Amino acid sequence: MTLQSRHFLNVGAHGGVKRHGKSSENRTGEFVESIEDFHRSRNVIEDFSSHTLAAISSCFGRLYYVSSLKDSESGRYEHEGLTSLYPESAVQAALSQCHEELFSRILETPLQEQAKDLCACLSTAGEQYWDLVENWRENCALRDMCPEGLPDYLSDLFCSNMCALLAIFSAKKPS
Repeated sequence: MTLQSRHFLNVGAHGGVKRHGKSSENRTGEFVESIEDFHRSRNVIEDFSSHTLAAISSCFGRLYYVSSLKDSESGRYEHEGLTSLYPESAVQAALSQCHEELFSRILETPLQEQAKDLCACLSTAGEQYWDLVENWRENCALRDMCPEGLPDYLSDLFCSNMCALLAIFSAKKPS
């Protein structure tokens, strides 16, 4: 038994192992499916993190990339490589979790460090650096980098931080 599965189990009053949740009461198998889904999502996250995200050097770059995989109409993430290897539900859960984790990591980072990371992200654009700064400043697409289902104040904070940083960068533009 793995550490993760032990978390979902406890010893019953008569010394037997009792599973938490409806599946043990109704014998529907939901418990087993949730453990399997967890493991599949974890495998997707490990694969995606080590093969794709590891190649992107900045947190903002990773966030931008993951958010670009999300279809704005359907809210679903599109990644052909992952969906060819893993079940669709595991890919959706994993990419959603990665999106939220990257977003949270940025918000938990001091603004000065966010500025350095955003600068590193934008620097990968090379000659288009200033075009990208201006495009992000003028475009309301910053909200597209925010995961769905979060409180509005977190999205507002992220967008406010981004606008402030981009304004600072823009003010440094050579004439």
